[in-house]
Amino acid sequence: MQRKLRLRNREDFSRIYRHGKSFANSQFVVYWSRQYKSDPFRLGVSASKKIGNAVVRNRMRRLVKEIVRQNSDKLIVQLDFIIIVRKPAVGMKIKELEKSMLHILKKAGLLKISR
Repeated sequence: MQRKLRLRNREDFSRIYRHGKSFANSQFVVYWSRQYKSDPFRLGVSASKKIGNAVVRNRMRRLVKEIVRQNSDKLIVQLDFIIIVRKPAVGMKIKELEKSMLHILKKAGLLKISR
C-alpha cells in the first residue's frame, strides 16, 4: 500500500473515532469518515496487544493492508477509515479474512455498487 494512503497522525485517528461511524463483525471493526482531500482513500490499521505478540500483530496489519490494496478499486473514494483487528481473525486464512473484510465494508456501505 502506498505511503500516502496510510493514516498515521493521532489527530486523524481521534477525529475518525469521535465523529465517524462504525460497523463490526466478529473479526473486524471498521470506523470511517469522509475526507475532503484528493486522495482516493486513507487507511489506518489497529491491532492491540490482546490479539498476540508483535509478530502476530504486524502480520495481521500486513494482511489487512494487502486485502485492502487488492480490493482498492471496489472502495468508495475520499474516505478515511480505520480497521481494528479482533482476536478471532488471527487463526483465519487470507481468503477467509478477505471475505470477512468485504462483508464488513459492504455492511458499512463503503463498497462501490457493482453493476
